[in-house]
Amino acid sequence: MERLLNTILSRVDFVARYVLLGCMSVMIAVVASQVFIRYVLNSSIDWADEVSRLAFIWSIFIAIPLGIREGAHVGIDILTTRLPSALARHVNRAMLTLAFVLMCVVTYQSAIVAYQTWSERLGAINISSSYFFVAIIIGSAHAALHLLHLVLHPLDARGPDYPID
Repeated sequence: MERLLNTILSRVDFVARYVLLGCMSVMIAVVASQVFIRYVLNSSIDWADEVSRLAFIWSIFIAIPLGIREGAHVGIDILTTRLPSALARHVNRAMLTLAFVLMCVVTYQSAIVAYQTWSERLGAINISSSYFFVAIIIGSAHAALHLLHLVLHPLDARGPDYPID
C-alpha cells in the first residue's frame, strides 16, 4: 500500500511541479507585459487582471501539497517540543489526521460551489468562474493524499518530520 501511494504521489507531484511552473510563468509574463504596456505604451490588456489572478490562484493551490511533501509549511511546535517524543508523534499524527479531514471537507465544499457557479462567466476571457474552484479542488485533494500518507505511515524516530521521499 505504501509503495502504491508513493508511486501515485510521486507522479502527481511531478505533474504538479510543471503545472506550477506554467502558472507562475503565465502570471509573471502577463503582469510584466501589462506593466510595460500600461506605463510605456499608455494602453492596457483587458484580460490581464483575470488571467494573472487565475494563474495566481492555481499557483497557490497547486503549491500547497508540494509544501506538505517537503515540510515547508509553517508549524507551531511550542507544545510538541516539550512533550516526550512518543507523545509528540501521537499529537503530530492527530494533527495530520485533522488536516486530512479538513482537506477532504475543502475538496467536497469546493466541488459543490464549483458546480453551483459553473454558469457564471468571467467578463474579459469568457470562461467559467468555477475554474478558480477547480484549482482548490485539485490542490486540496492532492494535499489530502499527502496528509493521508503521513497519517497511515508511522513517523520515524526523529519525531514529527515529513518522511516522504
